[in-house]
Amino acid sequence: MDKLLALKMFVETVDAKGFSAAARRLELATSSVTRALDGLEASLGAVLLNRSTRLITVTEAGAAYYQQARKILDAVEEADALIADRGEEPVGRLRVSLPVAFGRRCIAPYLGDWLAKFPKLEVEVTLTDDIVDLIGERIDLSVRLGSPASYDSVIAREIGSFRRRVVASPAYLESQGVPAEPGELLRHRCLRFSYGARDQVWTFRQDGSETTVPVNGHFRSNNAEVLREIALAGGGIGLLPDWLVDDDIDNRRLTPLFDAWSVNPDQTSSAISALYLPNQRGSRRIAAFLTFLATLPGPTRRQE
Repeated sequence: MDKLLALKMFVETVDAKGFSAAARRLELATSSVTRALDGLEASLGAVLLNRSTRLITVTEAGAAYYQQARKILDAVEEADALIADRGEEPVGRLRVSLPVAFGRRCIAPYLGDWLAKFPKLEVEVTLTDDIVDLIGERIDLSVRLGSPASYDSVIAREIGSFRRRVVASPAYLESQGVPAEPGELLRHRCLRFSYGARDQVWTFRQDGSETTVPVNGHFRSNNAEVLREIALAGGGIGLLPDWLVDDDIDNRRLTPLFDAWSVNPDQTSSAISALYLPNQRGSRRIAAFLTFLATLPGPTRRQE
């Protein structure tokens, strides 16, 4: 028995929920698939699939076997791609992790045109604001906002930077007043990003002096786009990245506050970084995506 081929037939059958559909995907006869899976079950001494006239489902043993079989096939595919990826043209699968709002607004609109240039490249994009385990989650490249200093054994390449801006809607400022200096934020409703400790401090720096404000408010979210929507609706004062609110400021939907100050100004906290593992050095896939990021308008357009 060709065990690797049998594993592929099994995984395809589970994914397609039927022998015939799996056979079509593999360009094989249905009888070849059923015979191979019968032989696989016989060699294992376990039933992997519940067979009926209409539907194929996995048994408990089959579900566990499927997970391991999928990992094996993905590893073989990755090994093949690793060799092919050293050629002139990027080929194989590229798994990319992007921050949710940043990925949607600053990268996704341009991906289609870029993908058209590389027909042999299969790209899988995951959107998350969580820290990504590149090895455990089998991610090839992760774009992160803020300091990459906490990452060990990872190459962190700075691809751009952004600025945080304090903003509020004209309606909010008309009803609640315009704070004249950062300390006055203590009496305002501030919209906070959910991370770390419940209490948050916004740091303002100007001409060598620094002011810290322990902001508070009645709304928190772990999504910057949600905070922007609340700010637009007059729900409070937000601290949001320029790539998210610059258009709103230009169109007077939001009013900037304290633009003469740097807010949360640590250099690394405003970095946009691409992270990948050392064994990806020389990867055509990684290099192609880094080049793509460098050509984008906005915060990733970085002067070398």
